[in-house]
Amino acid sequence: MRTSQNGIAVLKYFESCSLSAYPDPATGGAPWTIGWGHTGPEVVRGLVWTQAKADAQLLADLAEREMSVSCAVISSINQGQFDALVAFVYNLGHGNFEGSTLLRLVNAGDMDEAIEQFPRWNRANGKPMRGLTRRRAAEAALFAGKTATQAIAIGVAAA
Repeated sequence: MRTSQNGIAVLKYFESCSLSAYPDPATGGAPWTIGWGHTGPEVVRGLVWTQAKADAQLLADLAEREMSVSCAVISSINQGQFDALVAFVYNLGHGNFEGSTLLRLVNAGDMDEAIEQFPRWNRANGKPMRGLTRRRAAEAALFAGKTATQAIAIGVAAA
C-alpha cells in the first residue's frame, strides 16, 4: 500500500517545509530537521536545501515509513488507517511504533481502541506539545476515515 493524497496532505500540513535546517522545538537542538520533517546525521545547523531536494527526500522518507508500517501491521487495514499510521511513524519513528499499544491494538483488529491511542503521543522531551496534540487528533481522524480537509480541521481545533 502507498500513502494516498489525503495522507500526504495531512503529513505536509503538520510537517510544513523548511528549506533551512532548524532545531528540535522540544530540545532547542538535536535532532536538527529540514525539508518536510527530514532528520538524520547529515542535517546540521546551516544546511540549506532546494524545494526540489525537499520534495525528493519526502518521497524517499515516505517510502521508508510505508515499508515500516507494511511490515509491522499484520491485520487488514484500510487506506485511511494506513495513511494515519504512516504519518505517525513519519513523526515518531519505527521504534516507537513497533513497541506501541497502538500497533498491538491495530494488529488485534481493535480499531476503536487503537484510535484512542493517538492522543497519548503528544509529548516531546516529557512535555505536552500543542503541535503534537493537533497532529495526533488529525491522524486519529484520518484513521477514522475522515478526508484530509476534515482531519486537518479536527487537528487544528484540538488545541
